[in-house]
Amino acid sequence: MTCKEAEKLIPVFLEDDLDTDDLREFMEHIDECGECKEELSIQFLVKEGLSRLEAGSVFDLKNELEYRIGMEEHALKMRESLMWLSYLLDGLVVIAAIVLVALVMAFY
Repeated sequence: MTCKEAEKLIPVFLEDDLDTDDLREFMEHIDECGECKEELSIQFLVKEGLSRLEAGSVFDLKNELEYRIGMEEHALKMRESLMWLSYLLDGLVVIAAIVLVALVMAFY
């Protein structure tokens, strides 16, 4: 993923609206690119900071962003695990269908 692509995805990330593939690529890029991580921090600060100031809330945006990134990494691992589980279950259904057809054919 290029920096330009990652920067376009920052608002989508902040809205928690990235699909699994985009989230994986985005997280990998943010991990490796300090400039894009800085841009993420700035956009997070603007988005969250302004709403918190208006509400009069106390906040620690740096730690909140790090927490959010950690949660997204965990969510990505869960999504990928579920994806592989669905592939496994699909395979088991196919195998069961083949066995069923073989059993039916054996009785005829």
